[in-house]
Amino acid sequence: MRLVLLGLPGAGKGTQGDRLSQKYSVPHISTGSIIRAAIDAGSEIGIEANKYISKGFLIPDELAIDIVEQRLLQPDCNGGWILDGFPRTVQQAIHLDAKLEKSRMAIEYAIDIRISEDEAIKRIAERRICSECGSTYHLTYYRAKGRGVCDNCGGRLYQRSDDNEMTAKERLRVYLKQTHPVIHYYAQRGKLYSVNGERAIDEVFADIETYVLKQARKNVTGEKL
Repeated sequence: MRLVLLGLPGAGKGTQGDRLSQKYSVPHISTGSIIRAAIDAGSEIGIEANKYISKGFLIPDELAIDIVEQRLLQPDCNGGWILDGFPRTVQQAIHLDAKLEKSRMAIEYAIDIRISEDEAIKRIAERRICSECGSTYHLTYYRAKGRGVCDNCGGRLYQRSDDNEMTAKERLRVYLKQTHPVIHYYAQRGKLYSVNGERAIDEVFADIETYVLKQARKNVTGEKL
């Protein structure tokens, strides 16, 4: 399994990526998580990335490519991976394809989780993150069982500084200008599937899994996309 999860900020890419990772035993690589870890660690690359993230901007292609390439070289990626948050520009997608073609590990397909802009803003503003394990919750759609604490590890839940309505609107503007064309990039290559993300988490996952199993059958029979 080598797939890319696409969609507006707040579409549920992280939630669905985690589920796929757990069920199929492949790493869920969230560019956002890698970058936030670097920021929290105060590393040089984290400080540079935070100059853009804190204002709702995308980090430069060169910086994003550096981060993802380092991650894909890890041993746990040998059997496949799920990319979440990358590529964010067509230039990044082209670069990634070129790199993977050399290693014969091409992306098999991309899944676009579709939600409206209004829904995206609402989800971002009501999102909460575990300070210990990074699990994601939502005040409306996926509340923690305990008040303000993570169901998985008991860590304190908090709202990221960039998870507010003003920054969310800026992130959507940037997404539509720079990242939305990536959807067309994969569609033109016959690698894009779309699912309705404005439903229950289990229903969205069931749709995504339909495409995962379909691709698995194609791999076994040798069919092409």
